Amino acid sequence: MRATTRGGVGPERYLDPVAGLLARVRATAAQVGIPATPEAWPAWRAATVARVRAALGPFPEAVPLDVEVTERVDCGGYVRERVLYQSEAFATVPAWLLLPKDLSPGERRPALLCAHGHGRGRDDPAGVVPDGAEGEQARTHVRALNYDYARQFAERGYVCLVPDWRGFGERRAPADWVRSSRDPCNVLYLAYGYLGFQLLALDVWDAMRGIDLLQGLPAVDPERIGMVGLSFGGTMTTYVAALDDRVRCAVISCYLSTVAADALSERGRANTCGSQFLRGLLTFGDVATIAGLIAPRPCLVEIGERDTCFVLDDALAAYADLAAIYAGAGCPAMLDRDAHPGAHAFGGGKAFAWTAQHLGHPA
Repeated sequence: MRATTRGGVGPERYLDPVAGLLARVRATAAQVGIPATPEAWPAWRAATVARVRAALGPFPEAVPLDVEVTERVDCGGYVRERVLYQSEAFATVPAWLLLPKDLSPGERRPALLCAHGHGRGRDDPAGVVPDGAEGEQARTHVRALNYDYARQFAERGYVCLVPDWRGFGERRAPADWVRSSRDPCNVLYLAYGYLGFQLLALDVWDAMRGIDLLQGLPAVDPERIGMVGLSFGGTMTTYVAALDDRVRCAVISCYLSTVAADALSERGRANTCGSQFLRGLLTFGDVATIAGLIAPRPCLVEIGERDTCFVLDDALAAYADLAAIYAGAGCPAMLDRDAHPGAHAFGGGKAFAWTAQHLGHPA
């Protein structure tokens, strides 16, 4: 993918659109901004939040949650409920709510919003699999990615809410919309765009309304809510924690990366989709810029050393930028990383202790 020249006369020509795109990235992509001192931190954060909110575009208007429980399953140490909540006038969110059975009357526990990635939606983090051959395939998928982190946290005593994001689980796009050559995330991104919304903004909104739901539960301490997610779930954890201070502790698993140096570079794999896309991000920073807005709240970054989706060297480069932001904010101890030996999967080596340290032990 090379530009053509005219014997050194005139500008380079870019017949290949990708060559032109990559050249534009090199010419215009902004460096990740780093606040120089803790004194500069508040102004840097306020300005960056404003840029992110402007880039995301509008959120819908809030309506009453109108929470409905439609199913209860005894899972041993916890009860799994299927709940529905209304995030906006035109969106109902199905979610699994995992409630530990050892809750004492009047007790309030720390809670986690558990974000799924690409796959089967909320069933993966909750460890829910169907019967038969389909169930065996799902179990293999969950085991390979250590995907059932909501179940693992619930068994440790946390209240966990696991929503379906738009386009996944019970909210899948219609089959007629998505043919073999079409990514459902991209189709929904375009469809919502006709109405002036970005898909990422709508998912972030649904997550924020999920936090509203958690804060209203009698079993939840509203001041002790965290968030965890793998892959696209890491995207969601990054953006929601960056924009909603009610997330007091974040675990970002196998997502931290760069767009400018990896996804949109000569070696890149165009590793993005309509669910994870923020319009204009490279004009003011990169993924670490968003994650940096979580400071001074605690953030643990998981990196898979054999991850072929968000690769090790690029993840470490992004982590270095994130660490510089936390240092600039005056809270370097609130950031940690866990480079586990696995592939694109939830590690869990530090996540449970980190969450207990910063949200408190659930029992």
